Amino acid sequence: MIKLTVLYNLPPEANHEEFLRWRTTEHQQSNMAVPGVIKSDFYAVRETWQRDGLPYRYMTEAYFPDMETFRSSFFDPDYQSELAIALQRIVDPLFLISEEVLSEQASGDQLG
Repeated sequence: MIKLTVLYNLPPEANHEEFLRWRTTEHQQSNMAVPGVIKSDFYAVRETWQRDGLPYRYMTEAYFPDMETFRSSFFDPDYQSELAIALQRIVDPLFLISEEVLSEQASGDQLG
């Protein structure tokens, strides 16, 4: 599995609540419509450990079944055009593309 992680901030003049409304509705639907996306998560970063301040305030993760699917979807010229528009709402984005090596879950009785 391939995971795209995007860490980012908002420009100083941005409205946090307006951004959250857009990100959790319109943009989330857009993320899920990307061919091959299995899952997409959005997070507000709350704390860091062993570092002063928050280098990034938000994180998005999108999961793809394999690298071929990721590349054909993410680097599609039409998607890149849409992404360029979305990127105008944020600053300092860091895109990380990772490949799953191991995945394990706790047993059901530990999750609740």
